[in-house]
This record gives sequence, C-alpha cells and structure tokens, in this order.
Amino acid sequence: MSVPYPFTAVVGQNDLRLALLLNAVSPAVGGVLVRGEKGTAKSTAVRALSALLPQVAVVPGCRFSCDPAAPDPACPDGPHEAGNGVVRPARMVELPVGASEDRLVGALDIERALAEGVKSFEPGLLAQAHRGILYVDEVNLLHDHLVDLLLDAAAMGASYVEREGVSVRHAARFLLVGTMNPEEGELRPQLLDRFGLTVEVAASREPEQRVEVVRRRLAHDDDPVGFAARWAGEEAAVRQRIVAARELLPQVQLGDGALRQIAAVCSAFEVDGMRADIVMARTATALAAWAGRTDVLAEDVRQAALLALPHRRRRNPFDAPGLDEDRLDDTLDEFSGQDEDDDDPDPDGPGGGGQPAPDSGPQGGGDTAARPEAGEGAEPQASGAQEQSAVRAGEPFRTKALSVPGIGEGAAGRRSRARTEHGRTTGARRPRGALTRLHLAATVRAAAPYQRARGRSGPGLVIRRDDLRQATREGREGNLVLFVVDASGSMAARQRMGAVKGAVLSLLLDAYQRRDKVGLVTFRGSAAEVALPPTSSVDAAAARLESLPTGGRTPLAAGLVKAHEVLRVERLRDPARRALVVVVTDGRATGGPDPVALAGRAARLFAAEQIASVVVDCESGPVRLGLAGRLADELGGTAVTLDALRADAIAGLVRDVRGTSRRAA
Repeated sequence: MSVPYPFTAVVGQNDLRLALLLNAVSPAVGGVLVRGEKGTAKSTAVRALSALLPQVAVVPGCRFSCDPAAPDPACPDGPHEAGNGVVRPARMVELPVGASEDRLVGALDIERALAEGVKSFEPGLLAQAHRGILYVDEVNLLHDHLVDLLLDAAAMGASYVEREGVSVRHAARFLLVGTMNPEEGELRPQLLDRFGLTVEVAASREPEQRVEVVRRRLAHDDDPVGFAARWAGEEAAVRQRIVAARELLPQVQLGDGALRQIAAVCSAFEVDGMRADIVMARTATALAAWAGRTDVLAEDVRQAALLALPHRRRRNPFDAPGLDEDRLDDTLDEFSGQDEDDDDPDPDGPGGGGQPAPDSGPQGGGDTAARPEAGEGAEPQASGAQEQSAVRAGEPFRTKALSVPGIGEGAAGRRSRARTEHGRTTGARRPRGALTRLHLAATVRAAAPYQRARGRSGPGLVIRRDDLRQATREGREGNLVLFVVDASGSMAARQRMGAVKGAVLSLLLDAYQRRDKVGLVTFRGSAAEVALPPTSSVDAAAARLESLPTGGRTPLAAGLVKAHEVLRVERLRDPARRALVVVVTDGRATGGPDPVALAGRAARLFAAEQIASVVVDCESGPVRLGLAGRLADELGGTAVTLDALRADAIAGLVRDVRGTSRRAA
C-alpha cells in the first residue's frame, strides 16, 4: 500500500489547505472546488487530507457505513440496532470522469425485482463515500447529469435510486472536493454555485519555494515511509486541531453584526440567490472554531467572502473569477459597528486560520486580472497588406442555435439531436451489456407469449433475461464547433472587425451554454494556423480571439484545408462527436495562383464528407459581390449575414444548417 504525501508537507497553497481544513471541521460548508493549472498539488493535497480526518465508527457488515450510535432507519442493509461498532479510517473515494450513472448512485437488479419482487441493490460510489471524502478530479469534464446527481446528494445528504417504480434510498453525507483546470472548460454557473468554497491555485514564481517543493517531493519518492515519519508530529497536531474545532463548533456564536456584514457583502457583489449568504455564515463559523474562538469576527467574514464568493460572481464564461478586495474592505468597514481595525489579519494566517505549515505561497480567491483590453491600432491601409493590432470585440448578443442534421450518438449536450441515456423515450431494443433503462411495456410484451410454456401459475409474470428490453431515448448532444476566421486585410476595418469578433464571441457563448467543444482556425497573409485546438474551454477561445491581429492577403483555401485537417484528427480522437464548421469571412480569396479555384476545391472536401457548415457573411458596403454565398454553396452549407445572426432575425436557420435536402437519419 502506497504511503500518501503528508498534508502538512505541502509547500505554500495556504488558501487551498485552509479551505480543505474548514470542510473537515464543518462538512456543512459544502465542499471545495479547486481551480488551477496542472502540477500545483491539487490532487496531492486532497488525497493527503483523508489521513487527517478522525476515524469513524460503523455498523459491522453494513455496506453503507451506518453510525452505530444513530443508525439510518432507512438503510437498505438495515434495520440496525444501536450499539457498539467497529472503527475504521475515513475513506476517500475517487469518481472517475468516465463513470456511469449506476457506478455513481448504485444499480438495481431489475430482473430480480420484476421476477421475484426482491430489491437487490448494489451500492455505488456515493454509498462508499458516506462519512468520508468524495473526490472528483477534472470535475469540469464530468457529464452534466452526473454532476447534478452528485451535487443533489451532497445537498440532501442522501441518494435516491429509482428504476421503473422500484426505489432505494440511503444516506450519503460526504466532503465533496472537485479539482479542475480552467483551460479544459468551465462548469455551468448553476453548478459552480453548488460548491461551498472555491480556491484558485498556481505554482509559485519564487525560486526558493520552488526549490523546496522539488526537495520535498524527491525526498518522499525516495523514502515514503521515512518522509511521512518526519512529518508525523505535524500531522498529529493538525488532526487534534480538527477534532478540537469540531467539538468547539456548536458553541460558536454568529452575532447579528457578523450576519449584517455577510448580507451586506453578498448584496454589494450582486450575488444571485441566498446560498452564498448561508455558505459564508457556515464558513465564518468554521473559521472561528478553527482559530479556537467562540465568536465570529470581521476577519472571519472577510476570509469567508474570499473563499465563498469569487465563483458565484461569474455571469458568463468570459468573466474572470475573483473579488475586488478594496471594495470588500469598504463594505466590511461600513457595516462594522466597531472601532478597531478589522482588516488586520491574524498572525497565524488568513482569518486567524493558523495554517498547518508556515510556508507562504500564492493565495487563491483574491483579485484575478480581468480580460486585457485590446490595443488600439491605426486604421488599416486600403490594400490591407499591413498587419494591424488587435481590435476589441463588440458586445455579444443572443443567437439562435445552429444544429447538425440527423441523429448522433455523441457526448450529452444541448445542441443537436442524439441517442442518449437521458431524454424522451423513442423505442426499445435488446440490452447490450448491463440493463440501465428498462422499457417496461416492451419487456412485458416480450414475456407475455411464453407464460404458459414457462408454467406460470400465479399473478406475477415469469421473466427471463431474454425478455428484458432497454429503452432507447433521444436527447441532445454537444458538438465540435470549429470557427474558421478570416483575419486578412479585407476584414481589417476597425468597426467591421469589432462586429465580426462580437459575432464570434456570441457564438462562443452559445457553444458554452450548449456544452460544445470549440476550436479556432485563423487565416491571413500567406498561411492558416490553429489558434486553438479543439477544447471545452470557450474562454480560452475568447482570449485568442481578443488578441487576434489582422492584415495581409486572404488565403481562404489554406484556412479551409487547415480546418479539414483539424476535423480529421479530432474524428480519430472522438469519433462520436459530430462537427459544425462556422466560417467567418467576406468570401474573398487572394494570394497565389488561382486562389478562388483553390478555395472552391477545398470547400468541396467538406461537402463530400457532408460536414455541417455555416458561412457568416462579413461583406459590407453598398456593392456586394456575394462571394460568401458562393462559398456556402461549395461547402454544402448555409450563408447568413452578420445582421441576420441575431436571435430575432435568424429563425430560418433553426432548420438543418445544410438545407432540407440533406436531412439524414
């Protein structure tokens, strides 16, 4: 068995450690979402925390870890009588990104339930994590319906499994910790709000601290047992402090003054709903208990705000998380009601937290730089040969959905029709592997003709495995939306390029809401480049778009060929995800011999493979050549002007983007 890295040996990352410890003291805080770049000890700190949690007493033989002092009366393995139990360490259960719903919540044996009337239930990861830690690495890549189930169980403290009228309920109270790299995509705001605290982590830029990180990591890898022994004293001290804080927590008083400060801060930062107020109150109370106090101070409220509010202020994926700390201090001072300086932090650490190790490191939850302003460049020359600095994008607007025709089988999302595990039932089939969604009527019809031959004598049906039918369902899938953006001199007029970027930004926002992957190919001068390979991070695409310069000739063919290469590679990686190509151009092609013919041949590659496409026509002025429309015809797609891209003017595009002639089943 491997020896985990000691929690107190983690260098820096004070806010990360504090947030985890506060949840260990008070699981009602609601868990932690850790955001940060790769290689910043996110997983190491979470795995190390489990060794600090106090041991738990459980009913012997109970698969659901019931407390022997107060067993769950609805436990599927019960009923249990109160009494002595066995003691074991608190568990840390990891939820894989590719887990199924049955793996998470558990599975019912539908065959036995129908044939024998027996509730045969196999517990899932939620049952295993009860009274421990449930850790989800890369939580932003988890399917939305799994995240919904996960957070519902965390909020209610129980998991419910229902299959065709057969239901099982069991307790599921756990410390929820999720980690994510924002470069790989964001969580929806509704899901962000369900995490109690959030922490931004980054690698230190201080050479001495980086040296210490490497030194400790190498020492642990060379001798894990010896390294853990050297930190055993610090680990024991923190473990005792957690126990003491848990015992002190019920005695902590949250006064009216602190409550008014919490309400004022949430109001000042325009946080939606009341969950933020409740989480801040619980966090401030846990901070006081962690510091060994029975009263909540303004410094506790301040630290609670830095941990509980940054992720709740985001209105769209392009907003940077973080808080204006000066504004926070002003609000706390205004509603302080006392004369002393509440901004003075406790010498033990933020909010009197007393970090478990003295290292100083980058602090999460503070101000984060907003999206940089684009540089102002000179007006482009008529020839467009000179490269211009980036132009700011216009304001985004709401667009109607562009869908891929036919029915796919890609990852769950909100764009195009697909066969999915969730959605409306459209038919039935024999199960391939484990039965997950029973089609009851089809199962009964399959079993009915054989009841006499099977010797049925009672009121119940005699069901065999071959009778079971899986329900087929239709929902929505996420697609790969690949933007191919013309950044040549013909697009370089400042007002025009600002409108173009605003339109692409609007489509990116739509892609975020519909859970798509996005990619960005740009072309100008003499070549095309992949500005952003396909990713789930639409804010990364927005950042690349913001800094996109313009100028030079228009190698339209090169842009289309590069886009086709991207799609070819992506089909090998994710063959089930269908693509929608959005070409943003005025349709002009210049540079090289016969550029128009080359562009036409490149476009016909997409038509031959029936790749769904839309051309956003950026041509302006009183005289229009209609080149974008011709390009759309070559692609086998649809052309739409910038003005028609808005939701109130694009109703016709809700139809299949390749026209009615290619409505494939």
